[in-house]
Amino acid sequence: MKDQRVEYFRKLLESLVDSLEADVRVGRWDGPDAIPEPLQKCASRLVERLTAANRLASDHFVGSPAVVASLSAMSDAARRLDAAYVECRKRSGSPDHAEDAAMTLSREIDAVKDGPWR
Repeated sequence: MKDQRVEYFRKLLESLVDSLEADVRVGRWDGPDAIPEPLQKCASRLVERLTAANRLASDHFVGSPAVVASLSAMSDAARRLDAAYVECRKRSGSPDHAEDAAMTLSREIDAVKDGPWR
């Protein structure tokens, strides 16, 4: 597929997944060692990437059926990741639920990574 929108959205989703995974790792970081700078930097770009993905996911797509199907699948993936992240943030406020929230978000990330948008 040569449509530039597909390639751009795919790269954006991949970077969003990277940032979400980094955010989960930073949240679980335990021990005397400092969080590695690349990991911290990736996690710090989460909101920027999530905002961009949500903006694209809200668009109405026009094009060939294959392009529209691919963009729609990526939009669904972005919405799922956003919903899982929001739910994780809500639940992580309670120390009793923080680890469970992170596990739930990690499962959703894994499910999206295995999805049809790849």
